Amino acid sequence: MVAKAIKLTDDGLKKLEDELEQLRTDGRNDIAEKIKIARGYGDLSENSEYDEAKNEQAKIEARIAELEAMLKNVEIISESDEDHDKVTLGAKVKVLDVEFNEECEYRIVGSAEADPQNGYISDEAPVGRALLGHAVGDEVIAEAPAGEIRFQILEISK
Repeated sequence: MVAKAIKLTDDGLKKLEDELEQLRTDGRNDIAEKIKIARGYGDLSENSEYDEAKNEQAKIEARIAELEAMLKNVEIISESDEDHDKVTLGAKVKVLDVEFNEECEYRIVGSAEADPQNGYISDEAPVGRALLGHAVGDEVIAEAPAGEIRFQILEISK
């Protein structure tokens, strides 16, 4: 089975690499210290601090494995190859929400980098998918769980 490519911007790649490095060093060292301290409390069968530290260790190791797998399948979103006249992966898009007459700005990214609260929306999400391929001036309808959302594209940048 071929793993699905993880699409990331250069910034997104750096964030994942930094997180992985932090978990491999500080994360592992911190949890090793917690386990050492918890072992000092005696009987491990009734030691909730030890159990909690071991659970935290498992979470850290799972996240390390997840990040390593993701980084093996990274596809960097190349801005230089992109058409600046249309919304593409990696583009910043300023839109007008027609219903509320409100401007919003989004960056279209791969799902691994999505952070909707900070304006990073996935190319697989309804709004991101609807915007892809459209140009400034286009009116776009996104089929969201809450219903249709109409946008007019005001500006596209990188």
